[in-house]
Amino acid sequence: MTTPHATPDTERSNRLESLRWKKFPVLDDGFVALVDCMGDDSSVVQAARVSYGEGTRKVSDDRQLIRYLLRHAHTTPFEMAELKFVVRVPMDCWRQWIRHRTASINEYSTRYSLAIDSMQATHDGEWRSQAGSNRQGSDGLLTKLAGHKHTQLEMELQSLARRVYEERLGDGIAREQARKDLPLSTYTEAYWKIDLHNLLHFLALRMDVHAQLEIRRYAETIGQEIVQPLFPLVWEAFLDYRVDAMRLTKLDCGVIQRLAAQSGKKGVPASHAAFLAAQHASWANLERSRERDECLQKLITLGLVVASVPAAD
Repeated sequence: MTTPHATPDTERSNRLESLRWKKFPVLDDGFVALVDCMGDDSSVVQAARVSYGEGTRKVSDDRQLIRYLLRHAHTTPFEMAELKFVVRVPMDCWRQWIRHRTASINEYSTRYSLAIDSMQATHDGEWRSQAGSNRQGSDGLLTKLAGHKHTQLEMELQSLARRVYEERLGDGIAREQARKDLPLSTYTEAYWKIDLHNLLHFLALRMDVHAQLEIRRYAETIGQEIVQPLFPLVWEAFLDYRVDAMRLTKLDCGVIQRLAAQSGKKGVPASHAAFLAAQHASWANLERSRERDECLQKLITLGLVVASVPAAD
């Protein structure tokens, strides 16, 4: 007996069912899981066309339209699809997560229930040093030997905090008060429902190399394991126009134009001195300028300026 070919709707339904409630591990005891999803690539297309009829367009047409929408920041059609997740995440990471005020959230309550008996652990080789040029970021890893002390202290602190919490509960202290000295490494769980447009914005920010590593791991998992298989055309465009793209400002374009005017040789990267000579006037008298540094990095990435930068005096 010949098995009929699966329809696009059947294929989508199968993908969705294979992903629903599947826990993708993140960090040492965290996870993300898809609870439900409304919509797919065709939902975005349908919203953009309004009068879209099933089967009247080719997949290639859908792809081109989705790419056009993302390329030109026409975001409303992406709001027609929604995804609901359940996540387990350390509280310090969760604090960053809920700064994105574009989702519906219901978090596990330690007023009503016992705090989850799990805290994120940092192993010897996972401690990061403070970045020198970015007050909110980290830099390279400490050696395992240097990190061992901090791992041991963390274990002692977490063990003490949990014991104090449980002793308070055992003595009849209210849960809402007993919890107050639990560390931010304690895991929490939450349902998180968000439309596709705002989810892509969240992923673009939190998958970026400048995002904190822990939340980056959650964003990468959501994007690669869940969004990509459910919205393959949207995901392709998202990578091309958001994640792997580069935004050139008016000032950046001015630097490129001045460098091009200075250079008599095509295809030869400009020197760092030439870049400084071509910089925007508003940067010239600044000892430190993040915008200038960002512009320089863009031009290095594009191969327009040599990567080596002379050491500061």
